[in-house]
Amino acid sequence: MGLFGNLFKKEGGEREDENSFWNVLFQENQLEEIIKESYSIPVLIFKDSTRCIISSMAIKQFQNDYTASKDQLKSYYLDLLTYRSVSNAVAEQFDVFHQSPQVLLIKEGKCVYSETHNSISFTEVMKHI
Repeated sequence: MGLFGNLFKKEGGEREDENSFWNVLFQENQLEEIIKESYSIPVLIFKDSTRCIISSMAIKQFQNDYTASKDQLKSYYLDLLTYRSVSNAVAEQFDVFHQSPQVLLIKEGKCVYSETHNSISFTEVMKHI
């Protein structure tokens, strides 16, 4: 499961720590749910490469700055090394070039904001909500 495996009871995204804001993205068919959800609440996808130091620093900073309530933003974590086909499906579905680390903000079924590497910022994500 990668970096966040210890936060979850199982791959289905059931949270062990109710204060955690991450949901695990691990199946391509979850993209249909994400699109549907994005019509009622903005949805964030964080694509992480668990073997990359830049990715590790980006997600650590992002988590430290994260202040959104569950009513403001629904957030998904994708370990793209484990679930590469899902990562490819995300890139295709939302018409973005695959990068890592990468954050995408989905609203009304479309990617309205995307950023990568050291430019990933929770503050910038919130400006697009």
